[in-house]
Amino acid sequence: MKYVGYYRVSTKKQARSGLGLEAQQQMVREFAGCNGELVGEFVEVESGRNDRRIELAKAMNIAKKTGASLLIARLDRFSRRVSFISAMMEKGIRLVIVEMPNATDFQLHIFAALAQEERRLISERTKAALAQARQRGTRLGRNGAVLGEENRRRAHQFANMIANELPPDWHDLSYSAVARELNAKKILTVSGKRFHAQTVKAVLNRLKREGGERYRSQQAT
Repeated sequence: MKYVGYYRVSTKKQARSGLGLEAQQQMVREFAGCNGELVGEFVEVESGRNDRRIELAKAMNIAKKTGASLLIARLDRFSRRVSFISAMMEKGIRLVIVEMPNATDFQLHIFAALAQEERRLISERTKAALAQARQRGTRLGRNGAVLGEENRRRAHQFANMIANELPPDWHDLSYSAVARELNAKKILTVSGKRFHAQTVKAVLNRLKREGGERYRSQQAT
């Protein structure tokens, strides 16, 4: 049996540290080693709420070409949304979960429904706790400013990095043309996606606003 391993972590920090990722890889590789072979592995750094999965699309393409099954350590690493799991099953690719390798499609739907309900209950409990905290006068979001500043810093660093990858005549090109150039170099956005005109515009505006060195030097030439 051929398998394509698919792993998902929610943050880049988890991907770098191996938190959660190593455990998934160990489970998948051990299972594949005992039951067949891995013909590919893909790591997705994305929230489970986001249905746009670039690495999943790649994994599914390889699975189709090789006649392999998509192998995942745990169902919640794939998704907790019944609709998402149903849509994937309808694409004709067999989904194998290491924790429940003999589960039928019907059983996977049930487990997904339970996971989806659990997520809803957690969200409701969190909202209720926050509402009670506000009533008590507790100041919420004290780390928000710190987190916002860190996000701005990272965005600025990324923009300056992208400045080094801009084509020499970028200031004469449209945003769409610049996006095509960056995509041709296989450079991804800060969220790991392909560039589009709007994302190019946002990066260039940030460089202009925050005084990116490369932006200033190229503007002057």
